[in-house]
Amino acid sequence: MKKEEKQKKKKRKILLSLIMILFVGVILTASTYTWFTANRTVTVDQLDVNVSTSTGLQISVDATNWKTLITKDDILGAQTNYTTAVNQVPAGQTTPVSSIGEVDPGTGFIKMFKGELVNDEDLGHLVLSANQSTETNGTTGDFIAFDLFFQTNEAMEIRLTSNSNVVAGTTDTSIENAARVAFVPQGHAAAGTAPAEIQKLKAADSSEVKIWEPNYDVHTAAAVNNAWDSYQLRTQQTGATRLKYYGVKADIPAGGKIPVNSQDSTYFADMDTTLSDRLLSTPESGIPTSDYLEVLNLEAGVTKVRIYMWVEGQDVDCENYASGGDLSFNLQFSSLENAG
Repeated sequence: MKKEEKQKKKKRKILLSLIMILFVGVILTASTYTWFTANRTVTVDQLDVNVSTSTGLQISVDATNWKTLITKDDILGAQTNYTTAVNQVPAGQTTPVSSIGEVDPGTGFIKMFKGELVNDEDLGHLVLSANQSTETNGTTGDFIAFDLFFQTNEAMEIRLTSNSNVVAGTTDTSIENAARVAFVPQGHAAAGTAPAEIQKLKAADSSEVKIWEPNYDVHTAAAVNNAWDSYQLRTQQTGATRLKYYGVKADIPAGGKIPVNSQDSTYFADMDTTLSDRLLSTPESGIPTSDYLEVLNLEAGVTKVRIYMWVEGQDVDCENYASGGDLSFNLQFSSLENAG
């Protein structure tokens, strides 16, 4: 073989190698990962909680001062009259968490788990570890959690109005598609009960927990790809049906080699079956003004409810391209009598 031909073959091999390197580089750049990688974050832009009151419904952050409109400042200032309040409203960046809505009877709080993806060199792919996130009062933390007290002079069904939503804030990355809101009734007290006694109410189990997934029917193109890449689920960008997902229910040890799409019942629970009778399902077009979304059944007197808002790490929309965005959570409650 001539020296010139050898040099040509060598050049072709080098060129093919470079093409393969570039191809792999494109694949890695285009990959999306649930839970984010590289410590990517989300920002809570706004929190609005509104209550309509034409039938005598009022709301409070401390079971002492009753209003029709609650603000973030009210929630964070609740400890003035409710010294044991644990109202967590992060200022600035937060990270994804996961929950199946299981209540810790010791606290009445639902268990939330913060996850982290790491590359396992032995397995050659990313694995998930997770630890339960502790709730604290103030502006730090990985999710929103706060107590609300509802006071009414008659039994009534409470629904979310069409003004309730989770939408993009200042920076829109569509991370709102991975949002969840949970309602956790903590107990009921008769009218006239001392505020200190009402404040002590706490849930004993998970039987009344309701979890709302407001944007289940919308996905980005990256999320559609992530659904298949991470979970082998097929979906579409608009008009999508609810996707099955496995929420985290226990600490996942580092080094446990648990893939993100695991269905190991030690660490995960199928949200379709775990909360099927309590998982709130919205109509395809959202919450219409003629058919509001039921969340609570109140007795006459005072009912304590703990509310959670978070980005669900196991959601297909919680992927790298959606990081860096921010969210606006908006809740408005109305009695059934005022919903039509």
